[in-house]
Amino acid sequence: MKLEFHKLPGRDVDIRPAPVDRPWMDETHQRYAYRCLPLNIANAHGWEIYLDQGFRATWTGGPHVNAITVTSHSDAPAPAVSHFGYGVLTFHVPGIIRTEPGYDLMVTGPINRRRDGISPLSGIIETDWNPFSFTMNWQFTRPDVTVNFLPGQPFCHFFPVRRGEIEQFQPKILELTDSPDLHRRYTEWSASRRSFNDDLKVPGSEAERAGWQRNYYKGRDLDGAILAPAEHRTRVRAKPFTVDQSARSQEVLADH
Repeated sequence: MKLEFHKLPGRDVDIRPAPVDRPWMDETHQRYAYRCLPLNIANAHGWEIYLDQGFRATWTGGPHVNAITVTSHSDAPAPAVSHFGYGVLTFHVPGIIRTEPGYDLMVTGPINRRRDGISPLSGIIETDWNPFSFTMNWQFTRPDVTVNFLPGQPFCHFFPVRRGEIEQFQPKILELTDSPDLHRRYTEWSASRRSFNDDLKVPGSEAERAGWQRNYYKGRDLDGAILAPAEHRTRVRAKPFTVDQSARSQEVLADH
């Protein structure tokens, strides 16, 4: 499957598969946050673009472009500007991303990486045909707060999505009791969950020794029967971007 980043002439870019690790998850007791498989999968579901320059920015609360002040941490220009107003901070991504026909690009902030005072804005871009670059935007959540973006921090997370697929779904709301088997499984799981959580508070209990239930993680029912399909995942392994060596050779020849 094609996923290409065509970097602008004279520009460098640092793109990496998004890691599963998060500092705030590391700080939880016994790193228990990593027991949440949906969090782990979301964290690593795609790629992140990292900063090579740091800067700080402050918003006065006004709607105009000049209401945001951006100051680089070094002599190099800051990688973000105030372009749209209304407290929106804009990063220009130094290239064009192309996907397979029929695939768009979901672009958002680094997933499950909290940041005080500013929040990422998300967008979906048709990247199988357009020759345009895009911006990654963040919006201040309150005035008179200074945010710092440091070198080596990610500012953008992206992954392909199939165009129009969301519109193929037929959403319905049903009564759980109308699905007897599903209702039974849920009722049993709910009771088991309550019992396990109660036992966690008992020193020396089996639940305390186990630490957490792993039914969803292992894709199994309470009796151990496998429920999840073969493609059930406990980890995402996005491939790193590689440099087209033939294109690099042509650049070297051109320089000489």
